[in-house]
Amino acid sequence: MKTKSLYIASMEAKSGKLLITMGIMEILTHHIEKVAFFRPVIDKSRGLDNDIELIRNKYCPEMAIQECYGFDVEEVKALAAKGHLKELYKKLLSQLNTLYEKYDFVLCEGLNSSSFLSLFDADINLNIAKNLNIPFIGVINAHHQSMTKIQQEINIADSIIKKSGCTHFATFINRVMKTTFEQVTLKPFQSTHPIFIVTEQHDLDRITLSDIKKTLKARCVLGSSDDMYRIIRQIKIATMTVEHFLRYIEEGDLIIVGGDRADILLASLSSLASHNYPNIAGILLTGGFTPKENMLKLLHGLELPIPILSVSNDTYETTRLVSDIPAEITIDNQRKIALAQAHFDAEINAENFFQQLEISTSSVMTPIMFEHSLFSRAKSKRMNIVLPEASDERILRAVEILLIRQVVDITLLGDATEILNYSASLGLDIQQAHIINPTTSNKLQQYTQTFYQLRQHKGITLEAAADAMADVSYFATMMVYSGDADGMVSGAIHTTGDTIRPALQIIKTPPEISVVSSVFIMCFDTKVLVYGDCAINPDPNAAQLAEIAISSSETARLFGIEPKVAMLSYSTGSSGQGADVDKVRQASQIAQQKRPNLLLEGPIQYDAAISPDVAKTKLPDSTIAGHATVFIFPDLNTGNNTYKAVQRSSGAIAIGPIIQGLNKPVNDLSRGCLVPDIVNTVAITAIQAQTLLTHQKEHLL
Repeated sequence: MKTKSLYIASMEAKSGKLLITMGIMEILTHHIEKVAFFRPVIDKSRGLDNDIELIRNKYCPEMAIQECYGFDVEEVKALAAKGHLKELYKKLLSQLNTLYEKYDFVLCEGLNSSSFLSLFDADINLNIAKNLNIPFIGVINAHHQSMTKIQQEINIADSIIKKSGCTHFATFINRVMKTTFEQVTLKPFQSTHPIFIVTEQHDLDRITLSDIKKTLKARCVLGSSDDMYRIIRQIKIATMTVEHFLRYIEEGDLIIVGGDRADILLASLSSLASHNYPNIAGILLTGGFTPKENMLKLLHGLELPIPILSVSNDTYETTRLVSDIPAEITIDNQRKIALAQAHFDAEINAENFFQQLEISTSSVMTPIMFEHSLFSRAKSKRMNIVLPEASDERILRAVEILLIRQVVDITLLGDATEILNYSASLGLDIQQAHIINPTTSNKLQQYTQTFYQLRQHKGITLEAAADAMADVSYFATMMVYSGDADGMVSGAIHTTGDTIRPALQIIKTPPEISVVSSVFIMCFDTKVLVYGDCAINPDPNAAQLAEIAISSSETARLFGIEPKVAMLSYSTGSSGQGADVDKVRQASQIAQQKRPNLLLEGPIQYDAAISPDVAKTKLPDSTIAGHATVFIFPDLNTGNNTYKAVQRSSGAIAIGPIIQGLNKPVNDLSRGCLVPDIVNTVAITAIQAQTLLTHQKEHLL
């Protein structure tokens, strides 16, 4: 069905419509350059619209908030009372046409079922979709429903949508229980239109400490912002003595207790420190009582990562209010977003859904498209990536996301009990990660002997080799060399030298490569470029610069970027002279001799390389000038400063450094890296490992 828009709406309350909206938005933005999000009617009495806030910020940040909605529900009531609903449809159609002029596709989301007017019921969404001529997707809540009941709901939905005059695109049956889904495989649901089934994901239906903090305006006594996104699995009201209270603690508990019960507070914190008790999610103090100075001093000194919130309501009222808080997916909760993305990906065939729309894919590469391509390719053949820095909180948070989204298999180095206890105390689930303690590993002696053999010509002793293997960076690198891991990512708490040195000594470079270098992948609004070398080689000579250009072009091609190489200098063509420009000119000639088919221009200035208008003046006969995708800087000073300046001034996303030129993939992180940086770098490392494996198989054949 050819269309430029879709309309998603709930057929009943608590259907989990936002999950479906996010999933479809993921599919659209992976294939289409400009996708808009529009809600014809919203309920402003509820404050900032959460769906708009989430979808706009994640998928279409260039949209103004005013573009994302049409009317408030009160305005619709007033128009209906006057019999002027045609004005509603006319204005909405005008807004939609304006969006069609600016965007390639518009995804519309209907009024929430909890905001339905008794005058319209579900007809409000159907009438809008019909008058705007948008194909309709209904979302049915199948939570705790039997096969028979769900089939009845499908029949009713089909009938209602048909009678409304809407074009029925599909129906999503959401929150289907696992037992029911198993029956569906034997006896599928019947419908006149496509049916998509999404099973229940219980954690998406659970509130977090952030939800409590926001809804109850609770004060944070202890804990970081990251701690607020712990999922609450049960609520426990602590009214007993400590001895009896400890008997009832479970994993993921929210402990609600009077703020003057110091005994329960200390017992809760002690349970977190004890390996004999489950990890609670957090503590909510009631009555407006909070720990005094000495107690706070004690709490901070314990350094336990447990959030403590405080409210003024009494315990009974607080419990009632917490029970009424709806579970939401919000833009600041990256864990729930990752969980929702992974769940939708696992349940729905994205390509099948997109093909039904009959829309041409975009030739433009946006950051969202690029990130999706990373995840899709990494997931296509899961590789084992070793992360030696398991003591870093950012690493563990990234590991949870990678495991949730099933991007790679993960190996962590360290003591398993310590790592699992620490991650659990952070509210993270990394149970699927493989954990190896280098000091007790049965591979330690083998690795030591192998390293000794590799480095004995450099004068290393067996004792020194054993000392090296006690270093997690060396141990992890030896895992990659030995084939016990497919790639390594490090650098969150180690220097670049600590990460690269073992790789140079153990993994080394292929015979044809003499220099290890790096690139940054720069994601702009509508294109993705490659910058090299911005992290490793201070002042490469002409031959090294040529190798960097060749390696960078191969990296670009690996990630779906057609390499058009610009060898950058302060001079374009033959207009300048001097040692620096001569080096670039010589490097260009060497690279061209080694790779005659490589599209390369140099020396060339940055403006002539990236701007078609400038290129017409400076190099009018060049097919690369103005269209370069790979930018090779003459030295580290120029490259590092340029990538940072471009990143900060343009808002581009810089992914890297990506290390190139090694026999097996090892990548470095910045010590200031964020969790998304780690996630992307691991995915990139996995793709490098996949490519290496493919080349090895081809060589054997």
